[in-house]
Amino acid sequence: MIGRLGARIRDWRPAPPPLPPELAGLAGPDDPDWFARELAIAAAPPWWFWCGLLRTLHRVPGLFGRLEVTGGIPEEWLDGPLLLAVNHIGDFDTFVVAAALHRAGVTPRFMATRGIMTAPVAGALLERSGGIRVDRGTDVAAHALRVTRVALAAGGHVVAYPEGRVGLTADGWPERGRTGLARMALAADVPVIPVSQWGAHEVLQYANDWGKLRTALRALWRQPALRVHIGAPVYFEDLAPGRVGDANRARVRIAAALTRGLAPLRAGEPADRIAFADPTRPTSAVAAFPGGVVPEDIP
Repeated sequence: MIGRLGARIRDWRPAPPPLPPELAGLAGPDDPDWFARELAIAAAPPWWFWCGLLRTLHRVPGLFGRLEVTGGIPEEWLDGPLLLAVNHIGDFDTFVVAAALHRAGVTPRFMATRGIMTAPVAGALLERSGGIRVDRGTDVAAHALRVTRVALAAGGHVVAYPEGRVGLTADGWPERGRTGLARMALAADVPVIPVSQWGAHEVLQYANDWGKLRTALRALWRQPALRVHIGAPVYFEDLAPGRVGDANRARVRIAAALTRGLAPLRAGEPADRIAFADPTRPTSAVAAFPGGVVPEDIP
């Protein structure tokens, strides 16, 4: 009986909205079952439960630090579509970014990896809340792009991490990232809004062990600054989808915008290393712009 109950909990998911007839042809018999669900959710208005959760839980980051949000999004843009790029610095930063974007009037739809989207209960709730599944390195990886196009066409606010994972640079500056977000921006013909953030890495350490509890308790006491800056849009009018090299050019511009936005948030810190030491965090990657120095000739 306990086993059956556990299976029911693992398999539970809230019912998705109906798939609009005009999108029915996008999901074929060879597509995974989650694809049709995500298309339907992407085309629908934000789920009432997710909106209520944002209103309630946006205060949670404030328990672990001092949330400071600078910049913003023009009110006339909030009807969407919005494509937002965020540098990834730790497991807690999604909560910080969600709270900051909620304060700015954004209802985020987060892109997330397969492991997160398939987690029992939490994954199902994230999917129903507009989460977009990314199966990197598989033959269904392109499905994320198709779902994102539908979400943007419906005026959605899609949030993506260009680095594809927590950044692993020794100096903490954003990595060059992948071209996925750049290709989405070019295909949808929308600018990218860079969202730079710093401080959330102090709340939860990188490794998944009891040290996470220790750093969380320490953050409750220390109250580190959780800084988020919403920057000016990055435009790509001179670039074109499918043209050789343009996805890479767009990727470099996104990394440059994130780095420029991050520099003021790290004022007073060393440029060549992270001031907050986390011995569990690997440092195997190279920053797109080491030391946070972006050449002036990059738009």
